[in-house]
Amino acid sequence: MFVTLRDLLTTVDIQLLALPPLAVFLVALLLALLVGRYTPGLLGLIIRRVSPQQGATVYDNLILPIKGTVKLAGTLLLVSLAMVWLEAASAGLYGFFRPLVDLAAIASVAWLASRLFRQFVRSYGITMLRRLGREVDELLLVFETVANVIIGFIAVLAFAQSQQFNLVGLIASLGISGIALGLAAQKILEQLLSTLVLYLDRPFVPGEYIRQGDRQLCRVESIGLRSTKLRTAAKSTLIIVPNSKLVNEEIENVSRAKKVMVMLYMDFVRPLREEDAALVKQVVTRSTESLFGIDPGSTNISFPTATEPSKNGRAPSNARITFFILGSSESSIELRKRLLELANDNIASELQAYGIEFTLQDPTVYVESPVTL
Repeated sequence: MFVTLRDLLTTVDIQLLALPPLAVFLVALLLALLVGRYTPGLLGLIIRRVSPQQGATVYDNLILPIKGTVKLAGTLLLVSLAMVWLEAASAGLYGFFRPLVDLAAIASVAWLASRLFRQFVRSYGITMLRRLGREVDELLLVFETVANVIIGFIAVLAFAQSQQFNLVGLIASLGISGIALGLAAQKILEQLLSTLVLYLDRPFVPGEYIRQGDRQLCRVESIGLRSTKLRTAAKSTLIIVPNSKLVNEEIENVSRAKKVMVMLYMDFVRPLREEDAALVKQVVTRSTESLFGIDPGSTNISFPTATEPSKNGRAPSNARITFFILGSSESSIELRKRLLELANDNIASELQAYGIEFTLQDPTVYVESPVTL
């Protein structure tokens, strides 16, 4: 059974009535702001207590990258709890600020859940799929989008419930009338659903250059509720295309024809023999070209010439690896970078089995190739 913060303080015999309610609220608000700053650390302590062996790894993978979001959500939740004393001090101020605080707290928790889910997928989801023998591709990004939509829907329901607004009942009551309205306005609903598909799937965004079917190159001006405005590159004329047509036709996105060149530098513990160098090339090439999103045949491994003449047929003790990552968006590029990190671990494990040890120079260099229109 959930209890409020006031009930918790009452159970330990803290006499809140000895102070004015407004003063108690201000003290609670100050404590909420102070304690909220240490929310990530408190979560870290709890995680380490629950799992002493893997607690540090879980904290580094899930909590540390989104430390700022955790602080914000923790602070707003504590402020929301402190609002119980403002109700006793001033009902007018409470009625004005309560919906705003609820909205901020629910939105921050929803954003935290979205970021936390994304970190979990990046840190553990890819590894779990590989252990199950499944190929990691951009379907993982679609799964993230669906999860974000569900989180957003739950957040809307939670806010409506906090304001005593039965949103579920309203949706159910509008079901029959909605069916009749849908039959009468089928074309309009088709356009609106097509717009929703464009915003979720995001085949293009305003500012990108696309080709629709056999048409000339166009720049996306804006995406409206019913149609999308395209500006032709040659004549600068404006083309207005219904969103339902864009959803059903083939679209070539020229702006996303991007390649990111990756440069890795390996420093070996000892100089390599010629057969060891050949083994390194074989392992690295096999590991990189098996990754989803790597340009096939782009892997190049070179062993720079040593400053001193090599002895006993040994090659230089460092190597430079270059290849290209293909991606259509920032999320897909980040997914491929995560796959590359896992590939580096596999390369290290496989080479160590042959007695070849190395370290990777930090940071990994990423060079984005420009798009030629």
